[in-house]
Amino acid sequence: MAYAIVKTGGKQYRVEQGQTLLVERLHDDEGATVALEPLLFRSTDTIFDSDGLKKVSVKAKIVGHERGEKLRVFKFKPKRGYKRTAGHRQELTRLEITEVDVSGDGATSERGAGGPAEVTT
Repeated sequence: MAYAIVKTGGKQYRVEQGQTLLVERLHDDEGATVALEPLLFRSTDTIFDSDGLKKVSVKAKIVGHERGEKLRVFKFKPKRGYKRTAGHRQELTRLEITEVDVSGDGATSERGAGGPAEVTT
């Protein structure tokens, strides 16, 4: 089973085709297809060099925009009567991974890139 490590919103996620995940808010509409930046691709070979990753495509469909769980922030200083309460809800986007694929058969990998050098005389 092929998977990829992608980067979005300052975080890294391990994704496979058909998987859904929550990431930080993307500014595209629901139903739009977005391309994610791969950092590593793994199937029969492992691809993590920049030339090989240019051939890897990871595409996802935006299923919807959501808000995360409410967080309460409470600030308190004893003996001074200082109390402050604030809340925070993170803006999130739910993605469905539609494609994790390598275009072309000549993708370099950690095993295939270190082949013997040709010697000409």
